Amino acid sequence: MLTRDEIKTFLPHREPMLLVDDVDLQGDEAVSHYHVRGDEFFLQGHFPGNPVVPGVILCEIMGQSCCVLIKEVLVGRTPFYAGLDNVRFKNPVRPGDTITVRGRITNRRGLTFFVDAQATVDGKLCAKGSLIFTLIDNQ
Repeated sequence: MLTRDEIKTFLPHREPMLLVDDVDLQGDEAVSHYHVRGDEFFLQGHFPGNPVVPGVILCEIMGQSCCVLIKEVLVGRTPFYAGLDNVRFKNPVRPGDTITVRGRITNRRGLTFFVDAQATVDGKLCAKGSLIFTLIDNQ
């Protein structure tokens, strides 16, 4: 299992945008976790008295988790979203929840990767979708 510090050797994201606490690579699948502490910037104002993790942040968590699948190719490059397809949000994620993401690469064209991912909390589906990201060389 890769720790947060080990993840930083591959992903260019840093706090407060590093949204993966650990990742376990299981064959062709990445299984990651992110614990929602409640003090994250994206919860401020979303929504007062009823904090919910925004859907776009769930997509970012899924994307970062899946990028670890290609960690060797990531070195010296930055992953950028190229598309999101069939994304669905099923249940809210709140402070205190630990999100589990499962993702796998379904296709690759050069430095563009197609990934299926799902995010759950306590086994309950919260978000799922097909993600497309491409790697751009760092300048």
